[in-house]
Amino acid sequence: MLNSLTFLASIAQTADAEAIEQVSQIDKIFGQFGIATPFLIAQIVNFCLVAFLLYRFAIKPILTTIDERQRVISDGLQYAEEMKSKLADAERQHAETLKTASHEAQGILQDARDSAQRYLDEQSQEAAHKAEGIIKKAHEATELERKKMLSDIRKEVAELVVTTTEKVLSKKLSDSDRNEFAQAAADGMAVNE
Repeated sequence: MLNSLTFLASIAQTADAEAIEQVSQIDKIFGQFGIATPFLIAQIVNFCLVAFLLYRFAIKPILTTIDERQRVISDGLQYAEEMKSKLADAERQHAETLKTASHEAQGILQDARDSAQRYLDEQSQEAAHKAEGIIKKAHEATELERKKMLSDIRKEVAELVVTTTEKVLSKKLSDSDRNEFAQAAADGMAVNE
């Protein structure tokens, strides 16, 4: 066992020596380019630290904000599509309502026309009846006036006949003679009608 430990220790020393030799060769190569290994390691650690801090406090919040905005935009687009669909439904319902209202308005208009025509016909018939009544009353009034005038004329003619007869006969007639002559004149006029 001691042998194996010695062997491992010799390998480790050889590996350490080779590693040190390799590091010294890398230092020589970096040295030729003006790079110091401790500074390079410090810069790598600084870069990793800055990269972590930038990711943690700058990039991650920006990515979160971008994801949130994409979600909001997606929701907005979905809402816009829903509103477009609702608008199309509302326009369709509006068109149907206008069509229904138009049909109802035409029905109401036709009813109003029919009602107006009936009213006009009724008023025309009523006016015709009133006109006939007025004409009939006018004929009756005319006939009464004619009869009255004829009666008045008969009286006047009778009086004229009596007056003329008195003058022709040069005598005063009695009341009975007057009535007899007046009746004869009236009868004569009635025959002429």
